[in-house]
This record gives sequence, structure tokens and C-alpha cells, in this order.
Amino acid sequence: MQRTTPPRPLDIESLFPELAAHRGTTTRLHPRPGRPDVSRSSVGGPMLWPADEPWPVCPEVHGRGRGRRPEDVRRERDVLTAAYARKPYSGLTEAEKRLVEELRRDHVVPGASENDPLPLIGLAQLYARDAPDLPPGPDGTDLLQVFWCPFDAHRPTGYSMLLHLRWRRAAEVVDVLASPPRPRVVGYEGYVPEPCELHPERVVTYPFAGLLPEELCARIDAWEEAQEEAGEREDEGHPMNYQYDLSIPPGWRAGGPASWHLTDPYPMDCATCATPMHLLLTVDTSEWDGGSGSWIPVEDRGLRHNPAAVPTGVVVGNHGELNVFGCPADPGHPPRWSVQ
Repeated sequence: MQRTTPPRPLDIESLFPELAAHRGTTTRLHPRPGRPDVSRSSVGGPMLWPADEPWPVCPEVHGRGRGRRPEDVRRERDVLTAAYARKPYSGLTEAEKRLVEELRRDHVVPGASENDPLPLIGLAQLYARDAPDLPPGPDGTDLLQVFWCPFDAHRPTGYSMLLHLRWRRAAEVVDVLASPPRPRVVGYEGYVPEPCELHPERVVTYPFAGLLPEELCARIDAWEEAQEEAGEREDEGHPMNYQYDLSIPPGWRAGGPASWHLTDPYPMDCATCATPMHLLLTVDTSEWDGGSGSWIPVEDRGLRHNPAAVPTGVVVGNHGELNVFGCPADPGHPPRWSVQ
């Protein structure tokens, strides 16, 4: 089903005409539960992966022999979703509570060592045809595949995530790997994505306020303060806000400006050639929340507190978002990322 972003609560360029020079676009991906196949862009779906190419594994040494089984994570989600769908909602039954308790139990992989090959989880794949704002890949590639390790145990802190990106030409994959390897246990359930089809939509964006010219940013800040003092609110009952209502949409998206709402903006330059990097993909815990209700698609109105707001099962940091950056000078250079 198509997803349609409502018009913004007001035309911000009518208040700040200088923003026209900073106008851009992003592709909202709108993941929703489905049954994608390898020929389609997806979150958590099967990858178009050559049968004769090794599946990516985590190269770092860390514990990987204790955690939750991915199938238990998904089963628990099914139980909770079914319970939530009952009207009126009355919580879990006693049998469901016992089942969920069992499904949340950690398991030990016998004989597992810290440097055993650990298959990465296929997080998402994006065909360029579905994401017009996705920056181009190297040498005419048209498919971006994103993987991550299911444990928080990596450099530089020893508690960091690990991502792996692969660009490829889809037409060159003839024999597709039918049964990719999967980790037997995961360190965190938020690393287990639910299979989701995408419903891409291109929308207008403006940069994060802190990256605008200083004088313009100060005027926007003053306008927001005036809005709050006057009690001006958008439809969802929250004070009108440039960051959360008028500039950058929430949810999964390709390309466009990055949000820096958790940290101050900092340079995201390529570690190989020092070129300023471009945003490739935003991985978000939720498609909307209480501070960004104006972005709820028309087709999802009335579902604000429904699991439709968290379709992928992915949880980033403290229920935030992950911004993945690529090098425009050489897209083959290693990516960088920030958690917001």
C-alpha cells in the first residue's frame, strides 16, 4: 500500500524565505511487515546474494556464544502483537506470560569461542530504482546491502555496533544463495529485524537547524520560543517545531540531511580520504513518535499507538536512530555512522 506524508503544518519558507536555498529531498522508505523476495528492496528480507560468494561475518574477537535465539525473539513479538490486537486490550494471559518468560531466556552455544565465524544479520537491501535519494554506489552498482553484527562488543569502545556495507550490480547475480548462514544467538533483540516490504516516498527536507547559517538558525530558534510561549500547536497537540515537524522526517529513509538531535553536529569525513561524507541510510527505531506526529502517513492515521509505528522490530541505541554515511569521492571506502 502506498504511504503518503501529510502536508507540513505550515509553509516554513513563507516565514524564512532563505530556506529555499537549502531545500532538499529524502526518500522515506516506510517499511511495513510483508513477504519481500530477493528482487525487492526490503528491511530484514532475503538478500540477493551470490551462491558462490562468502557470507559476511564479524571480524572482531568478542563473546558470541550466549544470548537469545532469533526465532524466540520473533515468536515473542508475535505473541505480544496478537495480545495487543485484542479489543479491549487486557494484557497477556497467564499462559502467554509463561511463554514470553521462556522465550526471553538466554541460551548457550556449546563450544563457542570468541573468534568463531559469526554470520552478520542482513539488515536491509536497497535497489537504486526504489530510492532516488540514495547516493550512487561505485562503478554503476545499483544495489546497496547493509549488514550488522548482533552483538554490541566492538571497537573503539568495546560496546559499539559493527556495520558492513556491500554494493553490487543486481544483474550480475545469477545463482542466489538459498539458505544464508544465521547467528544461533544474538546479544540484543533489537538487532533482529522483521521482514518488511518498503513503500518509498520522496519528500521535501531542510537541514538540521544547527547546520544552517548562524543568523538564520537564531531566528528559527526565536520563532520556536515564540510559538511555545503563545501556545501554538500542530494537530497532534505539540508545540510547532522546526526540527520535528518541518525539516527532517522520522523513520527509515535514504539520503537527504542527517539529524543531530542527540549530539551536536560533528564532521563526518571519510577516514580514508577526508572527503565530507553523504548520508546513505537512516535506520530508525520508530516510524513516528509523540514529537513527530505530524509525519504519520495519511494511511496510518489513527494508528499512532499501534505496532505499525515500530514495524521492523529494530531498536537503535536508546530507541534512537542510526545514520550511515558513505564517501562520495569513492563509495567503496569504509562507511561511518552516528547514533542519534
